[in-house]
Amino acid sequence: MKTVFIGAGRLAVNLAEELYNKSTNIVQVYSRTIESAKILAEKVNSSFTNDIREINKDADLYIFSIKDSVVGDIIKEMPANKGIWVHTSGSLPMSIFEGYTSRYGVIYPFQTFSKDRKVNFKEIPIFLESNNEEDRNLLQDISGRISDKVYNLSSEKRQYVHLTGVFACNFVNHMYAVSEKILQKEGIPYDAILPLIDETAAKVHVLSPEDAQTGPAVRYDENIINKHLELLDDPALKSIYSLISENIHNYSINKI
Repeated sequence: MKTVFIGAGRLAVNLAEELYNKSTNIVQVYSRTIESAKILAEKVNSSFTNDIREINKDADLYIFSIKDSVVGDIIKEMPANKGIWVHTSGSLPMSIFEGYTSRYGVIYPFQTFSKDRKVNFKEIPIFLESNNEEDRNLLQDISGRISDKVYNLSSEKRQYVHLTGVFACNFVNHMYAVSEKILQKEGIPYDAILPLIDETAAKVHVLSPEDAQTGPAVRYDENIINKHLELLDDPALKSIYSLISENIHNYSINKI
């Protein structure tokens, strides 16, 4: 199946390389930045361009792996073709393609990606959607080459998956960044917190997150909470600490 990648960001790089390694014929990479297109194209042995008018019109699959905010604009500029158009977004509805092509869908790998860090695609859930059954079967076959966890999911449901990703990954990672700055300020190595981070993540593989919750907020120990608030100089962090502590405590009360 001849495939064109629209985009050369973190998700595109990881997905393109994985598909290429599973014998997918990637014929072209498009990016608004020619250097990004060239770097990815060299990895998957394809041509590249930064001119949307030069997009290959004879491919079978077009994967739009770009920022949500520009997908609509790129779709409007795409040359007409008979391939399947899919995006890789957790939040965009499949219907964004309506009126521009008759075959479209979604391939959404539910994972966080970095360009220089490899992930095990076999363990990554991939959520699919298509506007017709035949193309959905094709997308199922393509995704099944790289993942053992392929599911059909509507646009309405997929947005909730993406929402949980923001809580469980993006917000949590920001807390790591906050922790790093606190430790750095006091001259304490960031490595000191890594075993705690690892055990916290490991526990929720065998316990529900609510059962795994510990800390002063569960019992609402005001002495410790107030002491921590005194240690924080940033008003925004004070607010975050207070709100999350209150929310944790409310969860624990409702669980009882």
